[in-house]
Amino acid sequence: MKGRMEARRHELLTDLADQAEHLLIEYGIDEEVAKQVANALADHVAKHWGGQQFTFPKNFWFELDKRDVDIWDQFNGRNHATLAKEFGLGERAIYKIIARVKDRQMKLAQPGFFDNMEDS
Repeated sequence: MKGRMEARRHELLTDLADQAEHLLIEYGIDEEVAKQVANALADHVAKHWGGQQFTFPKNFWFELDKRDVDIWDQFNGRNHATLAKEFGLGERAIYKIIARVKDRQMKLAQPGFFDNMEDS
């Protein structure tokens, strides 16, 4: 069992380094630098997360948030129907997304009442 776990761990770190290197090169980073950064990332993950047992999330909520931000960025106050068609949603869903993102934006821009108070 131990050998199998080590092989899987090695496969994960190798894949992480390979994927990171590929992405860095896509972003215009020199191949040698990309390889060094990718390996450093894999080393970091091994050092800080090694020995832990966990499940990677499928990224579902991040993708939804990304879509919502894309909708917000394209929203002009009058294009609910156009956005609904473009994103394959109903207009009601677009209204809800706009309201949710607007609420998030306002919360980020306005600190809470107790945010700046120090512990007494």
